Amino acid sequence: MAAESLWPDPVPLALDTAPLPQYGSGSLADLLPTLAAGQGVPDLTATIGELTPADRNCVFLIDGLGWEQLTAHPDEAPFLTSLLATSRGSTGRPLTAGFPATTATSLASVGTGLPPAAHGLPGYTVRDPATGALMNQLRWKPWSDPHAWQPYPTVFSLADAAGVHTAQVSAPAFEHTPLTQIALSGGTFFGRLSGEDRMDLAAAQLAAGDRSLVYTYYSEVDGKGHRFGVDSDAWRGQLRYVDRLVQRLAEQLPPRSALYVTADHGMIDIPFDEESRIDFDEDWELRAGVALLGGEGRARHVYAVDGAAADVLTVWREVLGERFWVASRDEAVAAGWFGPPGAMDERVYDRIGDVVAAAHDDVVITASVQEPHESAMVGMHGSMTPVEQLVPLLEVRS
Repeated sequence: MAAESLWPDPVPLALDTAPLPQYGSGSLADLLPTLAAGQGVPDLTATIGELTPADRNCVFLIDGLGWEQLTAHPDEAPFLTSLLATSRGSTGRPLTAGFPATTATSLASVGTGLPPAAHGLPGYTVRDPATGALMNQLRWKPWSDPHAWQPYPTVFSLADAAGVHTAQVSAPAFEHTPLTQIALSGGTFFGRLSGEDRMDLAAAQLAAGDRSLVYTYYSEVDGKGHRFGVDSDAWRGQLRYVDRLVQRLAEQLPPRSALYVTADHGMIDIPFDEESRIDFDEDWELRAGVALLGGEGRARHVYAVDGAAADVLTVWREVLGERFWVASRDEAVAAGWFGPPGAMDERVYDRIGDVVAAAHDDVVITASVQEPHESAMVGMHGSMTPVEQLVPLLEVRS
């Protein structure tokens, strides 16, 4: 027997083994269209069939509180835990975030009711085809015209135009950000610093109309998870706090209301060792032929120098293919990673990497020089694994 046959070449993960988001039936992009359609807003379709219409709907999005994190911490979240059986219309099942499972992408999906292939925020950082530079879609740097980048109306604006009382209640700093403009605008924005004030005002705004659509948001569960990990004392403390916030809001719901508690993604802690954290800036094989590295640690967009895309795909599959789903742009689009067949908007196509790598194992591709802050995070997210993809849709009705 030849010696080399004892160590066969690694077999890359088959792309059809990636657990696709439930676009069109059970993803974050389907939530607001379903609620607004039930309120009589025209040109929207209720695609989450398990949800019952309500005159007044409130969506409370808790950044970073994935389904698996919630179900693993019942003692810290007794009220939320008591609602688990109500998720997704009392089926007890979660929604999926969409790919990548990251805040900018998910908030755009929530607010527009469109998958990433259409709304055009397909990652944390992506290449702007007009400039060739990386665009951070959370911080909107470098600046680009928001409404050219994402031209579709938000569900909130459609609801407001249809006579639904529409409001967003969040931190004041978010009022004028480009992401708010293109994903969450429509009706009136109310900025409140404390979580308690947001809950009280959200309840008041629900009561302000015969038909109301209200959105509120809390970010620090995600913040503590990134910095300290999702099983840290700091993270647990935030979970206890947000559990009380949800209960506070639920106890103030006006008649004919439905409160939906959801999240933009889950999170996973990644060990600080060379096996779990592959540093792109120190890996000559992964860097070869790469012009730009986009996305984030668990969901990478890789932009090749001219003529090198096929070689980059080959190398990334050989090096990472047992631990990441590694696809060409066309393969990722055809597989439905960014949306269902036919959803890809022409303006979005070139924002996607020549190669897209989504983590399967507990591993990230860091970039210690280019991304020192992100590379130092404990908690990570972005890929299609259940711990990142699955988010609750807890329901309280009055």
